[in-house]
Amino acid sequence: MNQWHHMTWEEIGHLSGSSMDAALLPVGATEQHGPHLGCGMDSEIAQQLGFQVAQNTQVALLPTLPYGCSLGHSQRWPGTIALQPKTLIDVVKEIGDWVYASGFKRLFILNSHVSNFAPLRCALEMLRAEHDGFMVAIVNSATISERVKKRHFEDADDWHANEAETSLMMAVAPQLVREERLNDSDDPDRTRECVFSHPVNRTSLNGVTGLPSLASAEKGEELFAWMVEDLSELVKKGLREEAPLSHGYFDKVNNEN
Repeated sequence: MNQWHHMTWEEIGHLSGSSMDAALLPVGATEQHGPHLGCGMDSEIAQQLGFQVAQNTQVALLPTLPYGCSLGHSQRWPGTIALQPKTLIDVVKEIGDWVYASGFKRLFILNSHVSNFAPLRCALEMLRAEHDGFMVAIVNSATISERVKKRHFEDADDWHANEAETSLMMAVAPQLVREERLNDSDDPDRTRECVFSHPVNRTSLNGVTGLPSLASAEKGEELFAWMVEDLSELVKKGLREEAPLSHGYFDKVNNEN
């Protein structure tokens, strides 16, 4: 198991110099998850999923980034600690710079919070432009595959702290779940007919969107197993991938006849 913070510099150098040239960065968030889930839910799933996938694939597992772009959750409920999008861009870009400097050519970013995606995509653009040949992929934990996506969206389109997330925590981190609050935490999705993207304080009464009362550890175990299996296969595919063409980023087209 190649956990970055457990390895020495010699071991990291040996790993990047061998056939394993990939690292995985789990990115979570710290934000309110209704009255029934702990604020670290997103980071917990990123860390546990990343750990299992790293075991299956032997990629280097970077420490989980526990803060994300959670501005949409507002200050209505205590507990959210949000980064500005530009801050998340800079942090992930700089992490990627140092991963590349350590000799790694592939970086998988495992994102477990929906609103992180845009800043992470910006960081990806910057990394691949600055480091020619550095391959960066962003994978959202809730949409790894069609079966995983379907489960997450069953009870709401704008889901949050819903049945899927609650079931996952019941299975892998039950200490984050307040089961006595499940039956009074349901809140419907009010965004279906909306043109604009509204912050959560204007769409939810309690910070939840979905039906956590339907959650169970059994559902969570099945969903987590799917996520581990499907992400492991995706990472293995990425380990074999090479760019379709070998043109350098800074190479100019020769217009001479």
